[in-house]
Amino acid sequence: MSDTKFQIEQKIVYPSQGVGKITDIFEKNFRGATMLYYKIYVEASDMVVMVPVDRAEELGIRPIVSAEEAQRALDLLSDEFEPITSDWKLRYQMNLDLLKKGSIADIASIVRCLYNRSKVKELPILERKLYDSAKKLLEDEISFAMGISEKEVSSMIHAKLEPPGSVPKVKHVIEDEEDEDDNLMDDMGDSPRNRQDSDDDEDDSDESDAGDFEGDDF
Repeated sequence: MSDTKFQIEQKIVYPSQGVGKITDIFEKNFRGATMLYYKIYVEASDMVVMVPVDRAEELGIRPIVSAEEAQRALDLLSDEFEPITSDWKLRYQMNLDLLKKGSIADIASIVRCLYNRSKVKELPILERKLYDSAKKLLEDEISFAMGISEKEVSSMIHAKLEPPGSVPKVKHVIEDEEDEDDNLMDDMGDSPRNRQDSDDDEDDSDESDAGDFEGDDF
């Protein structure tokens, strides 16, 4: 399998799922055609994902970043950033799009945005879940990249978000008439961890070529 981008036993990042390990690369018949698949084990959710090799890049699967890039993501947490809208639904969708893109800088941006917003007003339920998911993803990758424990990474993240004597880094909040939890589930649907690859599913009930999942869902 030397012609594949990733190799067996290699650690990778699967956007919105976290750090995983390639446990196998195998052929599988799909609708009469033989396709090559990665079998990925995601430890955080105890889940196995099967992804076509030729779709891995499209789905955002990538190597774990270097220790230097992980440090840059940590440093980004203490940067100032653009004003945040108080429209939580718009804010949620913007951050959800970043989560799907899946770069470590995108994940750090979500954590920074929602942490500082939470200092202004308590986050709605979906945003709180999104913040917790993004923070976990960030902790996992930085832990692997730097070779340190998740507990150490969590302390480093907190120190970057809220150094002693600091104030929230957001410049100001763009006020909107609505920032309540009314009709919370009407527009947003499922949590981000239950939406992976939904756009790639076909109407056929048999299998999907976007990535098959085994084990417990997030």
